[in-house]
Amino acid sequence: MMDTEKLEDLKHFVELCKENPSILQNPSLTFFKSFLESLGAQVPPSVKSEQGGEEHHDELDEDIIESDVELDNTDIVEPDNDPPQQNCTFLAGKLDEAISHLTEAILLNPTSAILYATRANVFIKLKKPNAAIRDADAALKVNPDSAKGYKVRGMARAMLGLWKEAASDLRVASMIDFDEEIAEILKKVEPNAHKIEEHCRKYQRLREEKKLRKIERDSQRRQAEPKSANEKSKKKEQQSEHEASGMAKGWGVGSNIIDKKYDSCLRNLLNTVNNDSFLLIMSYAFFINFMQDPDSASDLNYETKLNAVSKASRLAILYFTATWCGPCRFISPFYTSLPEKYPKVAFLKADIDEARDVASRWNVSSVPAFFFIKNGEEVDKVVGADKNSLEKKIAQYAG
Repeated sequence: MMDTEKLEDLKHFVELCKENPSILQNPSLTFFKSFLESLGAQVPPSVKSEQGGEEHHDELDEDIIESDVELDNTDIVEPDNDPPQQNCTFLAGKLDEAISHLTEAILLNPTSAILYATRANVFIKLKKPNAAIRDADAALKVNPDSAKGYKVRGMARAMLGLWKEAASDLRVASMIDFDEEIAEILKKVEPNAHKIEEHCRKYQRLREEKKLRKIERDSQRRQAEPKSANEKSKKKEQQSEHEASGMAKGWGVGSNIIDKKYDSCLRNLLNTVNNDSFLLIMSYAFFINFMQDPDSASDLNYETKLNAVSKASRLAILYFTATWCGPCRFISPFYTSLPEKYPKVAFLKADIDEARDVASRWNVSSVPAFFFIKNGEEVDKVVGADKNSLEKKIAQYAG
């Protein structure tokens, strides 16, 4: 609707034309004269004076001589007298025709952001928000500062319930070119956008708290693992001591024969044979013999164990090592863990410096060396700290 003051000015101009129609002959009003003639109006000619046919001039102007003004009229064209074009169809409610006309215009001028934004606005009126968003994106690609592009896209996203995205677009549009329509839409969009933002902050906070609790539990578990391992080791030592004490009584040997200085030796011996009842008996026989005559019993240990394994027709692995050997120190923890995985295999261990005769009989030239023995015969061997090869052969022969 036109402004009241402008309407009053227009009324005044019309009254002036009624009083003096000759003013329409003024060159500056040629466009208005052409418009009236296109509607079928007849504009009267200019008023001539009776003397000489010249226009009447005010007497005050008789002594004024107007000089010529030199103007550059190079690009001046004749005024067009074409009839007025029809109004934009979407304003008249013919939205589908508006889409067709705007599409033709875009094809002729694909770099016009305002055309894309205008067609997007028509899609909004047709309640086609996705099509409006596509056109708004195209408008913003051509002109990233298109306020109308942000505005229309924000309206389309609001129609789809994308409240956060809609609020973001409308805020940018308001900063570029504020208008009251954007403010009204923001009043409806921002409450929902604030609720979603608060919801996201809440669950982000909960996820961070959950992550911190998990880190704390992992830390507590890592701290508890060494304690559990120590308790398990102590329990195993106590069990070995108990078994050794029971075996001593079974062989008719008083507990005082097991001197404290041999305690660790006995425990290592019992662990080496993997708690196998037959090997335990044979190994304990060696241990009693060793305490009575340590110098003569150094080689009896390994032979006793090997004979026991041979009689049982089971696989035995004789591991030769040395305290000064770096690769031995590397693979020893892995070797000591194998009995739990292969309970039917006897795992034996010999230090080449303590059992020189045994190492010589087995032709040990380098350590670590692993001899695979079955039915009293050597079936294979592994030289070097190769975990994969060692376990692969164990799995092959243990079956």
